[in-house]
Amino acid sequence: LSSIRFAMVERWEIALTFILAAAVIDGMDGRVARLLGATSSFGAQLDSLSDFVCFGVAPALVMYIWMLHDIRGIGWAVTLFYVICAALRLARFNTGLSSAPKYSWSNQFFTGVPSPAGGVLCLIPLVLFMQLGDELLLEPWMVALHVLIIGVLMASRIPTFAGKNLRIPHDHILPFMVVGSLLIILFIIEPWLMISVLAGVYGLSIAASIWRYRVLLSLSQSKDI
Repeated sequence: LSSIRFAMVERWEIALTFILAAAVIDGMDGRVARLLGATSSFGAQLDSLSDFVCFGVAPALVMYIWMLHDIRGIGWAVTLFYVICAALRLARFNTGLSSAPKYSWSNQFFTGVPSPAGGVLCLIPLVLFMQLGDELLLEPWMVALHVLIIGVLMASRIPTFAGKNLRIPHDHILPFMVVGSLLIILFIIEPWLMISVLAGVYGLSIAASIWRYRVLLSLSQSKDI
């Protein structure tokens, strides 16, 4: 909500920062709850409601205030479409909390692009604008198309890697810390460029996740037969 407030006064850097901070916190809250033994169904539902505001409503309105308002009714329709897709994605996620996965490896994947990733991807045109300024020639209809695509990816059933199950082998911890430290330094120096690069890498990972899912599904189905 604070992000929307700063977008209304065209403080784009602060507006983006609040949503990015929400994405970082969202990646931590589940782990912290498990460490503290404080997980509950109430917390899971509250987390989804927060995600709907932080990565559904806020990014869509920021994009509308920034550029989509230039195409008036169409821009508002695109904004509503994205928000609806975010709601559908979270509703599907919540209904899956109480059902056991069909295969043991299913928890390696999300169904559709997760809300935090979708919220950040939605903002990429604005992030690129912050990096390139007037050198970036974006038309409102291009931004609208981008927001539509991200909304569809969120509401879709395509499998995407679930980073929450990522485990770093013990002998890889040191290289991971070195690379992580380098990324943090680069993020401090060129934050908008790094966000754009990471968004591109994530986009490529979607294709890899689809391939990996199909391989595992094929193997499991052959065993069932």
